[in-house]
Amino acid sequence: MQDPNEDTEWNEILRDFGILPPKQEPKDEIEEMVLRLQKEAMVKPYEKMTLAQLKEAEDEFDEEDMRAIEIYREKRLQEWKALRKKQKFGELREISGNQYVNEVTNAEKDVSVIIHLYRSSIPMCLLVNQHLSLLARKFPETKFVKAIVNSCIQHYHDNCLPTIFVYKNGQIEGKFIGIIECGGINLKLEELEWKLAEVGAIQTDLEENPKKGIVDVMVSSIRNTSIYDDANSSNSDNDDTK
Repeated sequence: MQDPNEDTEWNEILRDFGILPPKQEPKDEIEEMVLRLQKEAMVKPYEKMTLAQLKEAEDEFDEEDMRAIEIYREKRLQEWKALRKKQKFGELREISGNQYVNEVTNAEKDVSVIIHLYRSSIPMCLLVNQHLSLLARKFPETKFVKAIVNSCIQHYHDNCLPTIFVYKNGQIEGKFIGIIECGGINLKLEELEWKLAEVGAIQTDLEENPKKGIVDVMVSSIRNTSIYDDANSSNSDNDDTK
């Protein structure tokens, strides 16, 4: 089939009679770039504006633009609300004992609340606060709060600190009382994250317990010690019967 854009005498005759459309001239790179820039320039400026900028520039748009802006503004507002709802917390907040019920026990429905009862004179408590502050930013959908223990519970023993409670819908879902349950004096951030994930307080992206390797070594050491003790006991019994 003959190309209708081919430059032949027969095609010229057909074009003269209107049988073929006018010959299309090839576009060079500069023309293509100009067309692209013109197309980009047609994009409404409000599509690149924030809500505050839209408010300031209202007088510069016509009626058609204003209708489009209202739709666009509503869309941006819903996106902003959805983001705020998902990321409503994002920090470790200090509360007092008289706020405990409202902030923790009666917190929003289906929201996990992690509260750390601490004393600033205990180094382990300060370490836990540091870790919780980082985890609060990583998991903004979970509520993280801390409270000086004396404001919540009078005469609470230092041996029970740090104390971490996990609440959801008014119920305690998990608790870690004392240095050992909280992970020890060398507690790592990932280890605390794993502990909180195990009781459902957060949804971690960690694939396994960061302390698993240490636990395996401890179990292996205990097992080997037990075998060694059994062997010694057996040898001792044999010696006694001789």
